[in-house]
Amino acid sequence: MAKPDAQSEYDDVDGFAVAVVREEAGWKVTALAPSALDSVDDAELQLRELRAPGAVFGLLDVDDEFFIIVRPSPAGARLVLSDATAAVDYDVAADVLDALHIDIPDLDPDELDDVDPWEEGDLAILTDLGLPDAVLSIILGDTDLYADEQIGMIAARMGFADELSAVLDKLGR
Repeated sequence: MAKPDAQSEYDDVDGFAVAVVREEAGWKVTALAPSALDSVDDAELQLRELRAPGAVFGLLDVDDEFFIIVRPSPAGARLVLSDATAAVDYDVAADVLDALHIDIPDLDPDELDDVDPWEEGDLAILTDLGLPDAVLSIILGDTDLYADEQIGMIAARMGFADELSAVLDKLGR
């Protein structure tokens, strides 16, 4: 497993990974190491190492093509992948589908632009924190938006948009 402070293995993968923690005083958003974009296991490890007293989850934006929500739990991470077709091109997306026991879509990589994306995972992942599964489904269904825009909608709906924006500004995004 990669060290949390390791650089991303893929120089051509752009994006960001953040941890979102619900504290008594509100939300706290912090950047995760870039290696979280390479491995769901690495992202989960980084989130667990926060040892946050409140609810914690991660938001991983990979190339602004898709995003992953990772929420550690005692029974294993709960996951949402915004675009299952991304598993054809991205190992981290394939890892999510594998963890969910879902086959990678049998699609020709040259035809991906002609296929409508679909989400996979636990849409109720953030329900207890104020984002109903129906609302997450609507956000995921808006395929005209880039992944960072969808994450921004989640942040706005849940009330941590300012905290997310501050972290993204520090990351130069």
